[in-house]
Amino acid sequence: MAVYDLEEQEQISELKAWWAQNGKWITTLAVVAALVSVGWQGWQWYQNRQATEAGALYYAVQQAAEADDPKKVREAAGALIGQHGGSVYAQLAALTSAGVQFEAGELDNARSQLEWAAEQGRDPALADLARLRLAAVLLQQGAHDDALARLQGAKVEGNQPRFDDLRGDVLAAQGKPAEARAAYQAAVDALASGGEQAVMLREVIRVKLESLES
Repeated sequence: MAVYDLEEQEQISELKAWWAQNGKWITTLAVVAALVSVGWQGWQWYQNRQATEAGALYYAVQQAAEADDPKKVREAAGALIGQHGGSVYAQLAALTSAGVQFEAGELDNARSQLEWAAEQGRDPALADLARLRLAAVLLQQGAHDDALARLQGAKVEGNQPRFDDLRGDVLAAQGKPAEARAAYQAAVDALASGGEQAVMLREVIRVKLESLES
């Protein structure tokens, strides 16, 4: 049997003492780290599975929309919202369904879909789009005050000119030309430094401004 020298024996004794004092704590940390790793992998798997399921349901919404079937697209969107309401797919489904309902003249159905996308959807850009479309539906229904309430400030700064433009439309419909001009002018000013798309929108709004002044 090998015989340890005095220094080696002291080192071993120190190691044993250290382990006796800290070993349980280190073992616990190792177990926790392992559980965290397994939990994270499980969460990632769950998230991927949820995204796959939501994507498949959204495909069904798209198919119903291409078939121009308001009832089926509404039902498919409802199923997606019910099962995966926290996903971006749900917001997209509500917007898609609302477009089909609007084209079919079913404004109340379009309104309910857009209200959900605007209020419950998590993506701020899509929420802004839903609010714009909802305000347009409300304008067509003659609910001017409700439409204006939906246009109180965009969540995404770059969308504000579109909000101002539509606010001008609503105010003009209410017979408030001075306020409508102010809204249109705010949109024009905000679009002054934009790209090609901004230039086109700015020219459209300028036409509206001129029509109010004539």
